[in-house]
Amino acid sequence: MKNIVIINGANLNMLGERQPEIYGTEILQDIKSLCEAKAAEFGVTVDFRQSNHEGDIIDWIQEAGRAGSDIILNPGAFGHTSIAIMDAILGVKVNVIEVHLSNIYKREEFRHKTYSARAVKAVISGLGNFGYLSAIQALALTEN
Repeated sequence: MKNIVIINGANLNMLGERQPEIYGTEILQDIKSLCEAKAAEFGVTVDFRQSNHEGDIIDWIQEAGRAGSDIILNPGAFGHTSIAIMDAILGVKVNVIEVHLSNIYKREEFRHKTYSARAVKAVISGLGNFGYLSAIQALALTEN
């Protein structure tokens, strides 16, 4: 059975509390439940994770790559600052889709660029939790 590792970065544990006018009122557990249900529709499993620590995210990308698991990455602010996460993505031979809840191109200019976007198959931005669900569908239907 195909597995997708969903990695959430900095501050995503604060969803529902932090800037709900931008990120919505759902908490990360709500998104996890939606992702698990969508994955089940396609006969795939998801491994849902979150960390505020860049090194954890790098380790999880490498782990998923070694296991042959595709990745959905919401790097949070790390996307705008971390060359190390970009390098980790470049070092794995699996499909990676980057997801952002908000439309980063309608926000502050420093959010318009993510280093990680240079290394991923696609970026989904501005669809809220539907971005995760779209990424699951895309990866479930993509051959490795």
